Amino acid sequence: MNFQASEQHTAYPSASRRQCDDAACLVLSELNPLVVLDHLEDEQTPLTLLTFGGVRELCPKCQRKELKLVLRQTSVRMAHLFCAECESCFDARYADGAPALTI
Repeated sequence: MNFQASEQHTAYPSASRRQCDDAACLVLSELNPLVVLDHLEDEQTPLTLLTFGGVRELCPKCQRKELKLVLRQTSVRMAHLFCAECESCFDARYADGAPALTI
């Protein structure tokens, strides 16, 4: 599956460099991209995703890239974190099990 991610800049300060204390650490779990993204009829057609900035966590799979927040949009069924390096999708929850990506 091909992804193209462009970033939507916001006026909020970046939280990507904050220290992680136990209450604020996120527990990430990998999601199947077919669950979070609408089915593409042509797998060769790139999917354009609008991201809304980076988060402090690194991709747990490749450990090389900062994850990007992807909110629900035309072809995205649920908010998730996305790694452009390994094209992986992740759900985020707080240590107490509460969802971190819901409004």
